[in-house]
Amino acid sequence: MTLKDYLSTKRGIGVLATVDKDGKPDLAYYAQPFYMGDETIAFIMADRLTHKNTGENPHAAYLFYERDAHFKGRRFFLTKLKEETDKDKMYELMKERDSKMAEEYKEAAKFLVYFHVDKVLDIFGDCKDQECF
Repeated sequence: MTLKDYLSTKRGIGVLATVDKDGKPDLAYYAQPFYMGDETIAFIMADRLTHKNTGENPHAAYLFYERDAHFKGRRFFLTKLKEETDKDKMYELMKERDSKMAEEYKEAAKFLVYFHVDKVLDIFGDCKDQECF
């Protein structure tokens, strides 16, 4: 299974971990990332601590827990590539996934933040018994 296939077929929720310039960590719930191609994913972010941290330290980690699965998911190790503020692009991405959510969060969405997926591991272990991607 490829990263694209995984993100398009699995549903769930996760926790994005970031660290500021002084090494202070933060955790926040984040919906499933958007697959953007070539080992790149993106999150839509409001102007809050997680976004601030990505500007100070480009490294992050995302723990994705699959819905309706018993202890299944992936750990993504990430490096920020860029961000943009195109509200129409963010709205279209959200609308593809959930049109009601797209309307509710249209004004809260401020940044589309792109990350390179440096490494993927199983939620437990290192994918020896299964293929991560």
